[in-house]
Amino acid sequence: MSDAAEQTGPMLAADGRPLKASLNRALRRQKLRALMLIAPLLIFVLVTFIAPIADMLFRSVENQIVSDTLPRTTAELADWDSSAGELPPAETFEALYKDIFIATERKLHTRLGSRLNYELTGVSSLFRKSGRKVEDMGEVYQDQFEDLNKFWKKGENWSQVMGSDAWNAAMAGWDDKSDTPQPPFEARSEIAAMLPETAAMYAVFADFVQNEDEDNLAKEDPWAIVYSALYADFSAGADVSGYAGPGASELQEAEATVAEFEFVDYPAAFEDVDEDWHDIEVWQTIQTYSPDFTSGYFLNAVDMKKTQDGPEMRPDNEQIYIKLFIRTLFMSLVITGSCILLGYPVAWILANLPARTANLLMILVLLPFWTSLLVRTSAWKVMLQQQGVVNDTLVWLGLVADDSRLALINNQTGTIIAMTHILLPFMILPLYSVMKTIPPSYLRAAKSLGATNWTAFWRVYFPQSVPGIGAGSILVFILAIGYYITPEIVGGTTGTFISNRIAYHISSSLNWGLAAALGAILLAVVLGLYWAYDRIVGIDNVKLGG
Repeated sequence: MSDAAEQTGPMLAADGRPLKASLNRALRRQKLRALMLIAPLLIFVLVTFIAPIADMLFRSVENQIVSDTLPRTTAELADWDSSAGELPPAETFEALYKDIFIATERKLHTRLGSRLNYELTGVSSLFRKSGRKVEDMGEVYQDQFEDLNKFWKKGENWSQVMGSDAWNAAMAGWDDKSDTPQPPFEARSEIAAMLPETAAMYAVFADFVQNEDEDNLAKEDPWAIVYSALYADFSAGADVSGYAGPGASELQEAEATVAEFEFVDYPAAFEDVDEDWHDIEVWQTIQTYSPDFTSGYFLNAVDMKKTQDGPEMRPDNEQIYIKLFIRTLFMSLVITGSCILLGYPVAWILANLPARTANLLMILVLLPFWTSLLVRTSAWKVMLQQQGVVNDTLVWLGLVADDSRLALINNQTGTIIAMTHILLPFMILPLYSVMKTIPPSYLRAAKSLGATNWTAFWRVYFPQSVPGIGAGSILVFILAIGYYITPEIVGGTTGTFISNRIAYHISSSLNWGLAAALGAILLAVVLGLYWAYDRIVGIDNVKLGG
């Protein structure tokens, strides 16, 4: 009885543990060891392949340059009704002055102008011109403060007034010839409470001087915008009568006199800089692209634009990307079909020749891989010209009149011919590897049963070669849809692909957001076609031989 009871319990391993638990533990150790072996490769792929692609795709929706460069302006525009047909209030123009002044000092205003120029032509030059002129607005107040009292001319006086006693003491003991970094700026609490705008602007100035210019803040003269901020604080009713620190008398003098200062009418000043600042469309564009994330790049990628009333199609003369996508898909399919028509008989011959002869001919198939792609493409550019080898041969054979030579270059025909030649080996190799696995006895058996040569091929041989066609088609199509060197050289204006525009935006126009959006759409299209292929044909039926 006891022996039977013991036999019904769990089977134990040599160490006394249940056998199932021991096996699971051993499997986990094996998987962990396998993971450790591939971990370096996995990390390498993630860092060098996945992460850059993810970062590039993120650029297709990222739009923080507007809000980061114009934080005060975008905050003011949040409550502006752009549909009312009126310009933003004067406070928005003043905020724009502050933002452009700071951006100009940091050399960011041209980058912002380039970004918004993608959405509204002319904005780039508008920001570039404003960057040169905006400092004059601040100098209006700077000159008046300095004329009132020479105290405001010296950077040392400003640092004594704006910086805390502890910070000033630390700066006094700091040697600007040493490698020791400057003590971080610390504002005087009384000044920050009484003159908040001035303290904020001086803090921006101090951060720039210490961290970007790496100059001695205690000796640097402040930006003109600091004087504008001081005027704004006094105009808003700042009271410094209770202040007794450094510069107290000068501050009180300025408070009593500032009402007599000439003031800057910011809307009029910006109109003097450029009349486009009184164009509501400019302000609507800034407001539309104020959020940190935008769909504008994807809308541009499908010939649409983002407006105050929502997405809308661009004018017909500006619509290029949908046509490029359609052209890319059409020509990639044509190139794939051409490779099938030319590659199938070549692969069949190679598969049915004696091994020695087949290997010799296979060298000719692989020979293009030993030649630079640029050289092969350039050779086609020479051969396909109207006075090139192809046209000369056609004229010599009498197929074409000398005065009616064919236009084979700088168009879709040239792209199809050159890319078919370049991608043909990628079709022949999968076909050959599959055809080598088809026993010749199948055809002989079909013929012995009364089938004609054509029937034996079509009913017996061809169905077994379809997996090779599928593998070669996927390979050629995916390579063709992303090509840009060959279409750029031989395609002209009508034979280029969408990949040529992506390369242009990455390397020339530097519109990486639009390039990322175009790339994301192209990736989605390829994945969609791959999914449809899998549903119709079945990816399991694709083989490379075996």
